[in-house]
Amino acid sequence: MTARGAVLGVDVGGTGTKARLTADDGRLLGEQRVPTPRDDPAAEALAVVVAELAVHARWVARQHGVALDAVGLVVPGVVDEAAGRSVLSVNLGWQDVPIHSRVAAALRATGTDVPLAFGHDVRAGALAEAQAGGLDHGTVAFVPVGTGLASALVVDGRVVSGDGWAGEIGQVRIAHGPHAGLRVEEVASAGAVARRSGVPTAHAAMLRVLDGDLVARRAWDDCVDVLADALAWLTAAAGCHTLVVGGGLAQSGPLLLDPLTAALSDRLVGVRVPALVGARHGDAAGAIGAGLLARELLGRDLRARHQRVDDGPTAVSA
Repeated sequence: MTARGAVLGVDVGGTGTKARLTADDGRLLGEQRVPTPRDDPAAEALAVVVAELAVHARWVARQHGVALDAVGLVVPGVVDEAAGRSVLSVNLGWQDVPIHSRVAAALRATGTDVPLAFGHDVRAGALAEAQAGGLDHGTVAFVPVGTGLASALVVDGRVVSGDGWAGEIGQVRIAHGPHAGLRVEEVASAGAVARRSGVPTAHAAMLRVLDGDLVARRAWDDCVDVLADALAWLTAAAGCHTLVVGGGLAQSGPLLLDPLTAALSDRLVGVRVPALVGARHGDAAGAIGAGLLARELLGRDLRARHQRVDDGPTAVSA
């Protein structure tokens, strides 16, 4: 008989989907990365992908002598966690899609009928970064710069939801300057840098920047400029003492963080300039956070069962 304890964290990105299988002691048992389905407005193809990842994870867990206890799923955009719905995801073409029920049905169809936790990718990543230590006091913003751009605030160790709307800095329209009319993430994201550099990935754009390519350099500098504007307003409004930058673009390290720090200092005259650091978990923060949501769900279920046992049957007097 297998022991219990493994959870699968699945992070759906605008380009790729990451899955991490972890044991109850935190050991990484397996990891997969697959493309996120495109042209999938009802998330039906995504549900199949998540179910296939769960079937594989269950097999891997058994090889390690444990069972798959739960799946945590996080998605981008505006997310209503309580209702289990994607309210809006611009990059994936979703609008009011019942993601939780759709994926849960796909899991049942494969015989992987385990509890399913559901949440927002950036807030889950913020949870993972906060639990890594050192971010449990004051206000911290987690900003993954990936296919799109969003942020999450952690205040005294707690992630701010804002009814699902907090942190959508990438959707703000740029009012003035050469990029007027565009949304922030159409300039300040890994996806935008790649697209405007004429290459398939932000990593390829970074290599072109290092080689002195003028087109890639301009796209990179524009990204830093627009991102600094967004982060300066975020810092001034929320009083952030630390900005944790994650996502694919943050993998470039000083090439992004050094000019971004300088640009923030220029904008925040008379305002505390936050420490700018790379995410401890890199681009895996969302998947790790999804696993934490799965663990939280299991904990709530366990406490509820214990409460029912403790309450016992209601006595009926004669």
